[in-house]
Amino acid sequence: MEPRIQYAKTSDGVSIAFWTLGEGMPLVHMPIGVSHCQLEWEIPECRRWYQALAQRRQLVVFDFPGTGLSGRDVSALAVEDFRQDVEAVVDRLGLETFALFGPQHSAPIAAAYAACHPERVGHLILWSGYTSASEWTKRPVVQASRSLVDKDWVFYTETLAHVLFGWSAGEPARRYSELIRKSVTREYLQGAFAAMAGWDVASLLPQVTAPTLVLQRQDAEPGVEVAGSLAARIPDARLVILAGESIAPYLGDSESALAAIEEFLSEDDEPAPSTSPELPTGTAIILFADIADSTALTERMGDAAFREKARELDTAMRAVIRECAGTAVDGKLLGDGVLAVFTSARQAIEAAVRCGKAGSHGGLPLHLGIHAGDVIRERDNVFGGAVNITARIAAASAPGEVLVSETVRGLARTSAGVSFEDRGEHTLKGVGDPVRVWVVREGEAS
Repeated sequence: MEPRIQYAKTSDGVSIAFWTLGEGMPLVHMPIGVSHCQLEWEIPECRRWYQALAQRRQLVVFDFPGTGLSGRDVSALAVEDFRQDVEAVVDRLGLETFALFGPQHSAPIAAAYAACHPERVGHLILWSGYTSASEWTKRPVVQASRSLVDKDWVFYTETLAHVLFGWSAGEPARRYSELIRKSVTREYLQGAFAAMAGWDVASLLPQVTAPTLVLQRQDAEPGVEVAGSLAARIPDARLVILAGESIAPYLGDSESALAAIEEFLSEDDEPAPSTSPELPTGTAIILFADIADSTALTERMGDAAFREKARELDTAMRAVIRECAGTAVDGKLLGDGVLAVFTSARQAIEAAVRCGKAGSHGGLPLHLGIHAGDVIRERDNVFGGAVNITARIAAASAPGEVLVSETVRGLARTSAGVSFEDRGEHTLKGVGDPVRVWVVREGEAS
């Protein structure tokens, strides 16, 4: 199943698209350069690479601003700006420590981040990297390909894909050239080329304290000599040379690359700190939220604007749920409903009220319902009759209000700091007996 795209915000308000897969020690996989975290999943070799990395870890994949599904209106392209983008993603996920994988153009950014945040980067992996952008741009094949960018955009992207992947790559290179054209504009690349001229992290490399693995394929750009120079500048870095010509780690002998990474990361593996509670089996407090009249809102706002606001609301709601000690269930997307479980009725009500305010402020009022009952956990989801009842209670609510069942009111009436207004018994679709519901009113119960 395709991973769920989520969004983080940079300090200057730019959206960064990302997804996560798997469980365990977090591994933050930075883009090779141009990326599109949804379209990459459609490339079979790339998908298998990500799935293999996620077998024992929580894999995090994202697009830099200006590329892929991230915000496109960007002009700041210095190494420091990209470091802040990494910070936005890991902060959004609440990752305290993690392994950082910087392939190709992300390598100097990853190294700079590790030097400036030694307390957060537990392992650093650099693939086909360099210290100064001149080590890449001075390569004859790179200079020749860049001369095409102003003349023929399609031919340039096809040439670039073959430079990166190797001239024998064939179909994977063709797919990647299409991905480039869908991921960035010609103007963005021209701006990136100009900004990269100033990239040089040589002064930061001696400050890297994380165990570091430098990987380079024998016949791939920017060359073994550049990789050796990079490794020599980082204290105790380990250099491994692999066979092949492709910069893309998922092409060619990807098994050797995976084995080297796995061996390196497994040397002192520790379980990753949990960023959210485990999904329960048994009795839980269940919150369900859905955008009110989403069809009409989509028609009025347009598909793209509605989905952007819905993604922002989804991100805000999941943050609220975590802050209230709840667990948002993955796979439930806003528009199909956000489902969360709690161990406390008081915390579930607090989360629902705050989510309702976030929806109203964002112009997307919500239906919200809370019920308590037994759930069955299956992988990263929960099921059961109580979940269905919760969704029906939410559907019965007016936009922006929180409805709770009699069970939840009984659990929270003396502790939630709210009052409850009786809405009587409701006959809910698919539920045999009528269900008494109450609307939550902010302020102490009398």
